[in-house]
Amino acid sequence: MKSRFLLLLLLLFSFKRDKPAYLFYSEAGKTTSYDKLLKEAAGADVVLFGELHNNPLCHWLELQLAKDLAQQRGTALVFGAEMFEADNQKVLSGYVNGQTTDKEFAKQARLWPNYDTDYKPVVDLARDKKLAFVATNVPRKYASLVARQGLTALDTVSAVGKAEMAKLPLTVDLTLPGYKEMLGMMETHGGNAAHGGVSDMAANFARAQALKDATMARFILENWKPGRTFFHLNGDFHSKKFDGIVWYLRQQNPSLKIITISSVEADDITKVDRDWKGLANYVLAIPGDMTKTY
Repeated sequence: MKSRFLLLLLLLFSFKRDKPAYLFYSEAGKTTSYDKLLKEAAGADVVLFGELHNNPLCHWLELQLAKDLAQQRGTALVFGAEMFEADNQKVLSGYVNGQTTDKEFAKQARLWPNYDTDYKPVVDLARDKKLAFVATNVPRKYASLVARQGLTALDTVSAVGKAEMAKLPLTVDLTLPGYKEMLGMMETHGGNAAHGGVSDMAANFARAQALKDATMARFILENWKPGRTFFHLNGDFHSKKFDGIVWYLRQQNPSLKIITISSVEADDITKVDRDWKGLANYVLAIPGDMTKTY
């Protein structure tokens, strides 16, 4: 009896010393599993993976989910990502279709600095499986234009440029939680009273974010049809709290089945933070001292 008790204590001690690299939580803050996420994602119309751009666990899990969805959904799976801008679609498709090499793709496309380590594996998976990959983001020059001059500046954009962004006129609700949070972070004492003490510059920055969200929603919808699953990679801010991209998708197709993943970091991921509740269908909790890709 004594030896069994000692063995039990040893097992409990070993369990406490275990350090999980990640844990999944539900929208309600309950522990859940990757298998449940995969099952729901495979039956969804759109899956939005809200990543932390420099977190290796996010990128590893994106790749695992991409592989498993490709195995289950086959040619009914479509990829898309914030990391590719709409005017690079032809270049991206050329690479995924096997028409260009790595070096040619790198020369022709505007790739993020961490592309090789963090996004290339998913792009190459699409290439290997012959699956479509959509460049969903607005060309950065148009987002920068809005950040500097506001939405009215888009009226001067050519027809070609307008085909690479959300359809105009663009509705932006700055009272939505995500944009309101952004305005709060950028609040200035000398701001325009019309924006609750927030400067026009801050408001335009939020509008530029909305242009990105709406553009990503546009190209997700234009490349989705019933029976498909669209797996999209984007920064967490673009989809957390069912905001951003999700809001624009719902405006155009409220019946879509959307699954969201939000990524968070914490000192102790075994303890649920109350702020995690309601962030997404699945909250991916990662230790705060996880090594970074840049």
